Amino acid sequence: MWEKIISCDQTYDELFFTAVKTTKIYCRPSCKSRKPKKINVTFYHDIKEVEAAGFRACKRCKPEVEHSPHTELIKNVTAFLVNHYKQKLTLQNIADHVGISPFHLERLFQQETAETPRTYLEKIRVDKAAHLLVHTDLKTLEICYDVGFQSPSSFYKSFRKVTNCSPSEYRRQEQ
Repeated sequence: MWEKIISCDQTYDELFFTAVKTTKIYCRPSCKSRKPKKINVTFYHDIKEVEAAGFRACKRCKPEVEHSPHTELIKNVTAFLVNHYKQKLTLQNIADHVGISPFHLERLFQQETAETPRTYLEKIRVDKAAHLLVHTDLKTLEICYDVGFQSPSSFYKSFRKVTNCSPSEYRRQEQ
């Protein structure tokens, strides 16, 4: 078990918990916090047992939460993207909104959703554009800028990547 916490092995999460006697904190085996001295560590197989022994949950890995400890952060990011898709957004803007570094944000987002914040934002914009193409008489160029793309070329490229057709082909198909 000691080897699993040293290697931060996620596959052992929920199978056992690491409790540190000196801090009275317990963690998942995959927790990225600084590793304690081996003599200060006890292992528990049940969360009720470790809490009954007087340990509190780590605020970093949140072992008491059954889902990923980053779920709330990812929900916050996706809500931000959905609500601000029309604006010119950079990874730095998004990272500033949630209070972490751009590098850490991109890594966590990709780990949890299997895509980058940029590709997620592109999909939102393309979905909004597809809706406008079918339900309005706006010109394709107007829709391009209305949904937040900075140039028609990036709009056409992203639209084709997501829908496998051009905006005008999509409009014809859906009418």
